[in-house]
Amino acid sequence: MSQICFYLDEDAGKKSLANGLRNAGIDVMTTAEADRLGSSDASQLIWAMEQRRVIYSFNVGDFCRLHKAYLEQQQKHSGIVLAPKQSYSIGEQLRGLLKLVESMKAEDMANQLVFLRKYIENF
Repeated sequence: MSQICFYLDEDAGKKSLANGLRNAGIDVMTTAEADRLGSSDASQLIWAMEQRRVIYSFNVGDFCRLHKAYLEQQQKHSGIVLAPKQSYSIGEQLRGLLKLVESMKAEDMANQLVFLRKYIENF
C-alpha cells in the first residue's frame, strides 16, 4: 500500500500549501509545476490519474459532475478531494490533508470523492 500523492488544482495550488505538504514528506505537484495552467478540469483529472495522484480542488461543482460521470461510465480516477473555496485557512487545509494521508492509502482513494471538511472538523 502506498502513500497518497497530491495534485493541487489551479485554484487550490497555493505555494505555501504545497510547501507545507512537502515539508511533511508528502509528494505533491501543482498545476503550475506540471505546466498545465488553464487546462480543463476533465483534462486535469485524466492527468492526475495517469500520474497516480489524488487531485485537490476548490471546484466542487465541476469535480462532483466529473466524478459522477466517471462512475456512470465505469471509468477510474485516482481520487478527488474537494473543499469550498476560501472556507479554510492554509493551515486548516494542510492539517486536513495530512490527516487524510494518515487515514487512507493511495489505493483506498481510487474512485473516491472526499470532502476535506471530514478531516478538518475532527480536530
